[in-house]
Amino acid sequence: MVKVTILGCGDAFGAGGRMHSSYLVETPERTFLVDCGPTILQALKRLRIDPGRIDFILISHLHGDHFAGIPFLLMEYRYAMPRSRPLAVYGPPDIAARTQRLFEALYEKTALEPMNFPLEYEELAPGTEKTVGDVRVRPFVVPHVEELRCLGYRLEADGRAIVYSGDSAWSDEFITQARGADLFLCECSTFEPNVPIHISYRELAARADEIDCRRLVLTHLGAEPLRRQREISLECARDGMTLELSEPRRVSRRVRSVVPRSGGRRRPKGASRGRARRRR
Repeated sequence: MVKVTILGCGDAFGAGGRMHSSYLVETPERTFLVDCGPTILQALKRLRIDPGRIDFILISHLHGDHFAGIPFLLMEYRYAMPRSRPLAVYGPPDIAARTQRLFEALYEKTALEPMNFPLEYEELAPGTEKTVGDVRVRPFVVPHVEELRCLGYRLEADGRAIVYSGDSAWSDEFITQARGADLFLCECSTFEPNVPIHISYRELAARADEIDCRRLVLTHLGAEPLRRQREISLECARDGMTLELSEPRRVSRRVRSVVPRSGGRRRPKGASRGRARRRR
């Protein structure tokens, strides 16, 4: 069985009081983080999850709400819960240098001292494959911001597949990557398509029939989708939520129509055949 715990599903602004992006994935052989926002220790300890269980970390891109928790984990492993076994951090180009600069900005003395455990950084290239224990990691490029290489991930373990969008504008690559997946964690920062570097609920609802996965869960939720959650039929993540990927899940093909701000009801394109799971 593969288990996913939503440690944080908020946006950069902590909309709704939610924690920053981080997801704990447990497989038969490995326990790891997908993204590591700055609220990582609070999220783990609220759920009574031992930070020492983490075997490795995957980072989607180098924005603070997705990787700035790493220095706090390193401090935990240095002082509060001394670690001896290795830790690997995988991510986009410059992952090692950017994390080290951040660590030095936060804890200048400790950051320059040798770590008390083996710490390894490795850059992942889109289109390649990395195997860690029983986990197969397949990174792919997502269109978020031009100044950074931003990654999404397809993760496979124990016969299950998880797709994570990271932060991104909509891309048809998600349709390809999510095909046959057990879980697609897709960002939904806005309700209306008014921010070109993020995905909106309207965009997702219009393409729901093309997303052929067993379970679609919206995450990285901003203030607008949280405020209009009653208009959202697709399943939304919440901090502390656990998703167990053990048995095939039947998914609904119906998505509730969205009422436009201008008045009058209309159904998003293709919504009548949507494959995304309807929120209960």
